[in-house]
Amino acid sequence: MVLTLKFIGALRHISGKTQMTVNIEKEISLKELLANISQQMPELEKSFSDQQAGDAVSNGLILVNGREISVLNGLETKLNDGDEIVFVPVVHGG
Repeated sequence: MVLTLKFIGALRHISGKTQMTVNIEKEISLKELLANISQQMPELEKSFSDQQAGDAVSNGLILVNGREISVLNGLETKLNDGDEIVFVPVVHGG
């Protein structure tokens, strides 16, 4: 299965990529994909989780085929061949 990953804003800088294509041999969830990406690019792991809150992806939004994962099945969303996953950092201020 082929997935297209896109990195927006600061994540583009951290990953060094605007987009990349990954080939996965079996059906996986978004959570499994994040673990896989974090292994390949450890510098992204901090961007995918808030260590203090213990919450994965609380530092950003993830879109699968243009839909935010909160309206899908969250991190348990199953990915399919041809899916586009977009990672968008959230800027905090105050």
